[in-house]
Amino acid sequence: MTIILTLHTLLVLTFTIRILLRDDLSPPGRLAWFVVLNLLPYFGSAIYFLFGETDIGNRADVRHKEIFREIRAKASWFMGEPDNTDSLIEPTYQPGFRYAASINGFHPSAGNRAELMSDGDETLTRMVADIDAATDHVHVLYYIWLDDRTGRALAEALMRAARRGVTCRAMADGLGSRKLIKSELWQRMQQAGVQLAVALSLKHPIRTILTSRLDLRNHRKITVIDSRITYCGSRNSADPEFEVKAKYAPWVDIMLRFTGPVVVQNQLLFASDWMHATSESLDGIALSRGPVEGGFPAQVMGVGPTERHGATPHLFANLIACAQSELTLTTPYFVPDATVLEALCAAAFRGVNVSLIFPKKNDSWIVAAASHSYYHRLLDAGCIIYEFGEGLLHAKTLTIDGKISLIGSSNLDLRSFDLNYENNILLQDEATTQAIAGRQQTYISRSEVVELSTVLRWHYHRRIWHNVIATIGPVL
Repeated sequence: MTIILTLHTLLVLTFTIRILLRDDLSPPGRLAWFVVLNLLPYFGSAIYFLFGETDIGNRADVRHKEIFREIRAKASWFMGEPDNTDSLIEPTYQPGFRYAASINGFHPSAGNRAELMSDGDETLTRMVADIDAATDHVHVLYYIWLDDRTGRALAEALMRAARRGVTCRAMADGLGSRKLIKSELWQRMQQAGVQLAVALSLKHPIRTILTSRLDLRNHRKITVIDSRITYCGSRNSADPEFEVKAKYAPWVDIMLRFTGPVVVQNQLLFASDWMHATSESLDGIALSRGPVEGGFPAQVMGVGPTERHGATPHLFANLIACAQSELTLTTPYFVPDATVLEALCAAAFRGVNVSLIFPKKNDSWIVAAASHSYYHRLLDAGCIIYEFGEGLLHAKTLTIDGKISLIGSSNLDLRSFDLNYENNILLQDEATTQAIAGRQQTYISRSEVVELSTVLRWHYHRRIWHNVIATIGPVL
């Protein structure tokens, strides 16, 4: 009995000291781990060992730094100039663009244009047509790539392009697209000449567990065609019916088709992932940019576990602080850290019209419970919360003052903040922002307003449940 008690004490003490030694862990995160370790010491220790730290491994960190040194040395001209922020961006919004530039070194470049796709069918039709018209290269990266109508149509377009001599590179995340990677369709793509790579492969799961963690994923959705066209938004290579989670369907996504210098920035972000997965150099990836005429300023922003900690919440906080009159945000997964939560409340308190649109029914019960724990405080500050009830609203958008937009793959949750590789485009343009804001209004028209009186009437056991989940959220 004494031996068991001693081992128990050593186990808890070891992980407690490790948690106390971590400077990157927030006080709420540290507290959450203490709660779990004390209530469920053996389970908590095992979970901390498997999922407690966001370190992707020293080799990955070193390789990431090498890759971006090579990109800056060979392609800095495509990344934009630091002075562009002062010359292209309105002073009110410059802090947000400067912060975004500090993450990867991508600065705003003028000459961009964007089209908002009307729905999933138009997105697929336009993508396939652009791939069919490609003459030099096509690069795609998806977190989830299913063997469904959309997934097969894109795969077939890539195979057609490869057969006519276009260089096609396709990447899929090792976990999110695990079924496709093992499928006959994946093999057919390889046989047709499409170059394939797996992002964060799970080929050696034991080694991954010992050196990193299984749930560090590449959540990006990147499509680049001939360095002239790129698509950016929330949609994976999957049908809206989303067969793996069909009971939450349709999944409502948003996608923009961009042309201009921002395309090459997205190309470089894709290249960084490709170089990491294949150990190839940047030299084999075509980079070109057409003449800049008119258009709006935009820049790419990519985050992940090899970037600095807290980059995404800091970016959102900077952008929220720039808002002068209105701010509308859509996200399927809302579990903000204190930085983002305080920024939203502060914006509402100073008179900004803050509208938040979330799905009414979420595919993650953990996220749903944690999200609800923030409703009282947000509503009390003056934010307006809408719950979208016609499927799972998967769009990740932020519009500010009818001028600034952020669109991409980042959710407002701890996974996007700390664990996932994400890609986004930040832009300044009234026409594009108003188009996105118009789409946000269609979401609102199909949503229910959440009243503060309703939240106050929630039964005490429901409120306790929400707050318990939110308290241990960093563990989950």
